[in-house]
Amino acid sequence: MITRILLFLATNIAVLFVLGVVLRLTGIDAALAGTGQDLWGLLVFASVIGFVGSFISLAMSKTAAKLATGARVITQPRDPLEAWLLDTVARQARQAGIGMPEVAIYDAPEPNAFATGMNRNHALVAVSTGLLRAMNRDEVEAVLGHEVAHVANGDMVTMALLQGVLNTFVIFLSRIIGSVIDRVVFRSENGYGPGYWITVMILQVLLGILASILVMAFSRWREFRADAGGARLAGREKMIAALERLAQSYGQSTLPEQVEAFGISGRQGGGLRRLFMSHPPIAERIEALRRAA
Repeated sequence: MITRILLFLATNIAVLFVLGVVLRLTGIDAALAGTGQDLWGLLVFASVIGFVGSFISLAMSKTAAKLATGARVITQPRDPLEAWLLDTVARQARQAGIGMPEVAIYDAPEPNAFATGMNRNHALVAVSTGLLRAMNRDEVEAVLGHEVAHVANGDMVTMALLQGVLNTFVIFLSRIIGSVIDRVVFRSENGYGPGYWITVMILQVLLGILASILVMAFSRWREFRADAGGARLAGREKMIAALERLAQSYGQSTLPEQVEAFGISGRQGGGLRRLFMSHPPIAERIEALRRAA
């Protein structure tokens, strides 16, 4: 986790350095100086606001997921199926080199599962009652492998870091552009005029939409990677069979919004809606596994 944080911070600093050079070469920084805009102070402000929200959400993700779905953590197995779930996740966690996650079951009609948690050694893997009813054990094993792969890949932390970086840039750029427009278009000489605040509000919405598109693109990519991880842990044919079973009810996810991106099944969409999908179509995921074989 520390390595990922350092990598993303280094990337953030490098991009901001390039942005600072561009602002200097174009003379925008000189224009901003007249408004009293402190670029580095703004950067610190944007980073704090951008990252704090993401990491608070990540830190609370396990608790929030349990409350939102009503998931029951298996501490003492009540039947052979629950014992098998614990044994399977334990074996896959050892194979993946992570600590044993909590294993839970939540009540939902559609077959689905999710993984979340701030630490890959203290994560949560949960499956729906609908999944346990609809799938045989080979298919459930593949789904569990998919979720354990998410944990091993550190996807929850990476998503939070990516969201934090993008939040930072949304806040930073909306205020930089707002200052320029306020000074050049609205001719505000001292402080910030109404043009600044109007521009900032509009740009935060527009840039926030663009940031969401980037986050969802990463989310779709990590699903392909988790499918490949599930194939390694449970077997390629089992993973393909599980996805084919999911295809029968795909797009019917009832997972709460804060958990949905971490489920194995998501909502469908075409055209522009596809840009905001957290999961790629099942057919593409199956084809990717078959190509890899």
